[in-house]
Amino acid sequence: MASPLFHFNPSHPTTPKTLTPTAKLGFPTSSKPIKNHNFASRSNLYTVRCSNSLPTLRIRRRLKTVASVGEAEADEVSSVGDGEGLVGEDSAVFDLGAQRVSSWVYFGGILGAVLFALDALWIDESFGFGFGKAFVDSISAVSGSHEIVMLILIFIFAAFHSGMANLRDAGEKLIGARAYRVLFAGISLPLAVSTVVYFINHRYDGTQLWQVQDVFGVHQLVWISNFISFFFLYPSTFNLLEVAAVEKPKLHLWETGIMRITRHPQMVGQVIWCLAHTIWIGNTVAVAASIGLVAHHLFGVWNGDRRLSVRYGEAFDVVKSRTSVVPFAAIIDGRQKLPKDYYKEFIRLPYVAITALTLGTYWAHPLMQAGSYGLHW
Repeated sequence: MASPLFHFNPSHPTTPKTLTPTAKLGFPTSSKPIKNHNFASRSNLYTVRCSNSLPTLRIRRRLKTVASVGEAEADEVSSVGDGEGLVGEDSAVFDLGAQRVSSWVYFGGILGAVLFALDALWIDESFGFGFGKAFVDSISAVSGSHEIVMLILIFIFAAFHSGMANLRDAGEKLIGARAYRVLFAGISLPLAVSTVVYFINHRYDGTQLWQVQDVFGVHQLVWISNFISFFFLYPSTFNLLEVAAVEKPKLHLWETGIMRITRHPQMVGQVIWCLAHTIWIGNTVAVAASIGLVAHHLFGVWNGDRRLSVRYGEAFDVVKSRTSVVPFAAIIDGRQKLPKDYYKEFIRLPYVAITALTLGTYWAHPLMQAGSYGLHW
């Protein structure tokens, strides 16, 4: 088994535990501990190097080297790779043998309960509630402009979604990780549904700026762009059991798969989706929706990096130093070295599920539109 890049000196009294370099990798063997090592400094002696010549290994490390990472958080970070010295997690891993039937039964039950509650309380007025229509009507009363209403709906969703993400650490300490995930989803999901339904119902109500739907090749370009966007949009939903709070939700530090291309795939996917839909629809409502969604995700780039830096400290500095926000930038400038078998990081069940979801969403467009029209939001 390969030796880890650093080993711990449990006898040293400092906190956090200091590191001593291992001689096995050719480092000096001085017993003097290394304090406050900056992984991102690219020092000639301690640079974390990539090497594709080593056999594929599965290494799990407890990152107790960072002051801002406690023992519980350190357990969240695993390193899986081919000798690259990864400090983040291998994304989209799904071990069928590790799955418990009971967990997926709970997941199905929770999903059914959530969808029923969403329908009963927010969508279907026959239950005596239907708060969704009242919410959209109250926002629509602010302005007769569909563009302004669209922007307000996106702003409200973004404020709650990002605001509750910022309060996650405090909220989890107060009520627990699972309960906070339920609260987060219980607020975010209805607001997201309202925004999507309003966009579907009013996407052609704006001022037409261009019309290219009949231009040869545009439909194919838009279809392919949307298909690609879904592979960027949903990297954080690989573990559905965490999304449903069946397993304890965690703030993951992903480092493989789509993360090698861009550190913020959801932002990139949203930009691709917005560009495709704006080109296809070509009016002011589509432009307004795209501006609001892209602005929210650009804020998410800064906020996401900030939260990961607070949680993982220098471990995140390593990932940041060899990834990029702009797609392929780190690969082009040599900071990201793709493994020879990089394609294997995408031949995994979660990516198969995303493919099925993307195709299903496309074929279900008529049903989604009919359902939205029936709500009269």
